[in-house]
Amino acid sequence: MSPEAGSRDRQRLARAALTWLAEPRDPHLAGLLGMCEPDEVLAAIRGGRLPAQCRDDSPGRVPGTTQALRRWQLRLRDLPDDDTITAACRDGIRLLCPDDAEWPAGLDDLGQERPYALWLRGSGDLSYGSVGSVSVVGSRAATGYGAYVGGELAAGLAGHGWQIVSGGAYGIDAAAHRGALAAGGRTVALLACGVDRPYPAGHDSLFASIAVGGLVASEWPPGSRPTRLRFLIRNSAIAALTQGTVVVEAGQRSGALNTARHAARLGRPLMAVPGPVTSAQSAGCHQIIRDLGAALVTSTADILNVLSGTPEPDQAGR
Repeated sequence: MSPEAGSRDRQRLARAALTWLAEPRDPHLAGLLGMCEPDEVLAAIRGGRLPAQCRDDSPGRVPGTTQALRRWQLRLRDLPDDDTITAACRDGIRLLCPDDAEWPAGLDDLGQERPYALWLRGSGDLSYGSVGSVSVVGSRAATGYGAYVGGELAAGLAGHGWQIVSGGAYGIDAAAHRGALAAGGRTVALLACGVDRPYPAGHDSLFASIAVGGLVASEWPPGSRPTRLRFLIRNSAIAALTQGTVVVEAGQRSGALNTARHAARLGRPLMAVPGPVTSAQSAGCHQIIRDLGAALVTSTADILNVLSGTPEPDQAGR
């Protein structure tokens, strides 16, 4: 093995380990990775001492990094050894790092909040999301109307070569994934847990179907359990990964509105499907149309019109 290849493998292994030790969007870890190589950061955590260029009086250091180092050290007892981490890449599971050709450029728009790495399960290519994917999200407690519209819109978009990204949850997410699959298109489920831990468990077969031609992805390592905060963190990646976001049905407290706000912050096209004014499940859609300037869409053609200013997917690659 060449020294260059050996160094690359060390950095990949270190990034994988860091997904066990720190939660995504940790500004202290992001700051360290901006100044140090991943293996230097991992060595610092194990040794309990920051590298010289990353200590508390270093330019560019995020205040509180020393305290964060102690917090990450508490997780060392749960960190698998190097062989176990390497062995996690099996049964179609692999690690994607920011320097890889497949890394979606859209995630870099998150700045220091971009993922340290992504765990992937499936045969798809995530770089496709940089030029040809749209997120379709909404309420878990979807109505029959919402599930039907979500599935139809996803199928229509997939039929035009767009990759459908959603969160794998019950309700609108599931309808979007199934609509894309029914149209023979690509779809990506971005989870708030390990890619080897189907959540919800009732979607085990759905995730298996997605992985055949698409991807199940996560910022958390295999074996990780979902938490409420992780769902919120995951939503920003859904918005960044795609060229635009469509909210099909959402109540005023729906997590889909969190995804919508991230899309608006990133300058991505934001769209919403209207519903009956008497339906609480559409109140969130009406809110983002009114307050965030989301485009009102009722058909695949409407969505394609909004996305017309973004690069079109290569339908020959379907």
